[in-house]
Amino acid sequence: MQACRTEELFDLSHTLAAPLLARFPWPWQALDDLADFLLTLGESLPAGEYDSPAPGVWVAKTARVAPTAFLGAPCIVGPGAEVRHCAFIRGAALVGAGAVVGNSVELKNCILFNGAQAPHFNYIGDSILGHKAHLGAGAVTSNLKSDKSPVVIRGAECQLATGRKKLGALVGDGAEVGCNSVLCPGAVLGKNSQVYPTSCVRGVVPAGHIFKGPGLVVKRILDFEGRQ
Repeated sequence: MQACRTEELFDLSHTLAAPLLARFPWPWQALDDLADFLLTLGESLPAGEYDSPAPGVWVAKTARVAPTAFLGAPCIVGPGAEVRHCAFIRGAALVGAGAVVGNSVELKNCILFNGAQAPHFNYIGDSILGHKAHLGAGAVTSNLKSDKSPVVIRGAECQLATGRKKLGALVGDGAEVGCNSVLCPGAVLGKNSQVYPTSCVRGVVPAGHIFKGPGLVVKRILDFEGRQ
């Protein structure tokens, strides 16, 4: 399950959470310590670059936050990020530089790397979105199994017990998720992978592959500029 390791999914140079994530071989392990990490990090942010509109909340002065958005502590919104109308950040959330949290999007215990986008009607809970990862409209991370048992990540060759009752998705750098898709608990999308719209994704989608449907995952062919 090498594909699920922190260094395989994410370039840590694109997030303020790098010191936290670098401590763990598996990225979901960082979620247990995220709230405390954000509180400590927030206190160290330069006052000339960040405002603190509420205790435990830090917003970069260059970020755009709609007056109807709710920012729950602890929360950090990075430079140039955009938090749109009626977004609901429940807490323990890091919104990276240039990231987009769209209208009616809900965040809970999650990391959005720099440039990550969740622009329309998304739920992101107990999850990590990598650098320039993108969720289409209505795409959500499901973070709790129906039987409430601990989440197990299922790969082609083996399984990984996470020990977490709640775990959403780990979406690697540059991954694209189509509209109205559901990423089931413990779904892992490798770097530059792609998910077709209205998909229900379980297990691991390897880096550079396209999930077209259950049992139908194919290699993504890119030209020299990275276009499909």
